[in-house]
Amino acid sequence: MKTVPLDKSRHDRKRFDCGIKALNVYLQMMANQQSARDNTRTFILEDKHNPQWIIGYYTLTMTTIDLGSLPLKLQKKHRLATSGGLIARLAVDKRYQGRGFGEWLFVDALIRLLDASNSVAFPLIVVDAKDGALAFYKKFGFLTFFDEENKLFMTMDSVRKSFGEK
Repeated sequence: MKTVPLDKSRHDRKRFDCGIKALNVYLQMMANQQSARDNTRTFILEDKHNPQWIIGYYTLTMTTIDLGSLPLKLQKKHRLATSGGLIARLAVDKRYQGRGFGEWLFVDALIRLLDASNSVAFPLIVVDAKDGALAFYKKFGFLTFFDEENKLFMTMDSVRKSFGEK
């Protein structure tokens, strides 16, 4: 399996339905525009039998970090940090749910952000857990910010260790 950038001329965005209207609408109406404006990048996992069908997607961008919302140890370590990588959206079409594609997309997103951090350097990956996805991210070791229960983070050090890097 391999993710590819969203291509509106090739991918059937109207067919995609993850069951969450906001995530469907973003993919159908905004993802391509945001990418063209260099605000986000959306990556698609295609159905290998019908490449125009979207199994799932994720969107990456950068976000500001409120250091005061982090544990004191991290505040001290990253006191000059101002931004982190953001997994802004992650969704799987209802027809493909329950088969591990969400986890696969998540790991793929982490790998892309790890590669980006190795070039540009940022200390954290942030996610905004939408509609009951909090447990999904917590099982991978994400921690909640002090001030927002649905906003979670993982340090790049932790990501590197999870992939066996130093």
